[in-house]
Amino acid sequence: MTESRTLPPEALNEWSAALAERFGLAEADIPIALILDLARDVANGVARPAAPLSAFVAGLVAGRAGGTPADTAAAVAAVVEMARGWETP
Repeated sequence: MTESRTLPPEALNEWSAALAERFGLAEADIPIALILDLARDVANGVARPAAPLSAFVAGLVAGRAGGTPADTAAAVAAVVEMARGWETP
């Protein structure tokens, strides 16, 4: 069984920097606060398991749109808007 680990906020900076280095990204390409806010809004508005799925979809949409910071912000905003209006069927 894998142990669950909770990272302190500053550890996300290190993880983000490692991801950026590994995949040739600028650290600014990884908007930590924006993604954490997306996860919070989706977890509260839809369901906790929907948060990582939604972050993946937002990234996919942003990448297909061009991958700029503005594309990322727009994709995240669209997902958050959906989550805030979500009513369980």
